[in-house]
Amino acid sequence: MARNLKLTLAYDGHDFAGWQVQPDQLSVQGTLVSAFEHLTGEKTLPQGSGRTDAGVHALAQTASVIIESPIPVANLVRALNDVLPRSIRVLAAEEVPVEFHARRSATAKTYRYHIYRGAICSPFQTRYVYHHPYPLDESRMVEAGALVEGEHDFTSFAAVDPERSKDGLEINNVRTIFQSQWQRQGEELIYTVRGSGFLHHMVRNLVGTFLMVGKGSLTVADVRRILELRDRSAAAATAPASGLFLVSVEY
Repeated sequence: MARNLKLTLAYDGHDFAGWQVQPDQLSVQGTLVSAFEHLTGEKTLPQGSGRTDAGVHALAQTASVIIESPIPVANLVRALNDVLPRSIRVLAAEEVPVEFHARRSATAKTYRYHIYRGAICSPFQTRYVYHHPYPLDESRMVEAGALVEGEHDFTSFAAVDPERSKDGLEINNVRTIFQSQWQRQGEELIYTVRGSGFLHHMVRNLVGTFLMVGKGSLTVADVRRILELRDRSAAAATAPASGLFLVSVEY
C-alpha cells in the first residue's frame, strides 16, 4: 500500500549542484533517489519544498515521497542516514495524508544569509558564509531590508528564466515578505527573510543589492525604485551561494 512520507532534511550544499536532479551532476534529490532505491528497490522521486541552488545549504528542507515499502518511519530514518553521505541527514520522517506535497502545501519559508565581517575567515567557516571584510554601512542595509516587506512584484530580483519567458505565458512574480531584517551577531551580519514563497535566486539577488547599498553604490531609496521597475537588470549581481541557508518551511 502506498504511503506518503514527509521528510525533514539538513544538508551541506557545498558539494552539490543544487537540490534538483541534473544529468551527470551530484544533486541532493538524486542522492535521495539512490538511497531509497538501495533500501526499498523502488524508483521514486522525492519532491522538495523548493529547489535550492548549487552551494546553498539547508537546516530543515522538507521533502515528500511516496513509497510502497512497509519499513516503519523510525527504522527508515536510521537506514537512510546509514546509506546517505554525511553531508545529508534525515532529521525526521512521518506519514502524512496523500494530498500533502512538500512544495504545493507550503505556506511560508525562512532563509538566512550569513556575511562574515572579520578580517580573517576560518577555513572551517568559509563554506557557510560570504566573507566580506570591507567597509559597509550596515545601518543603511537595515533600512533597505525593511523596504521589501509586504506584497510586491519581485521581477527585479528573480533570475531570468528563458524557458519560462519563451512560452509567452503570464508569469506571476508577486510574493509576500513577512520579515526582511539584517542583524549583527558578533563578526557576522545576518539577513533573515520569511515569505510566502521565493523566486529563483531571489534571496541572493536581494542580498547582492543590499550589499551595494552598504557600499554606497546605491541609496536606500534606490531599492524601492528597483523593486518598482520590475527589471532584473536594474538590481545588483547575485550574492554567492555559500552564505545562504534554508532555515524552515511552514505548512
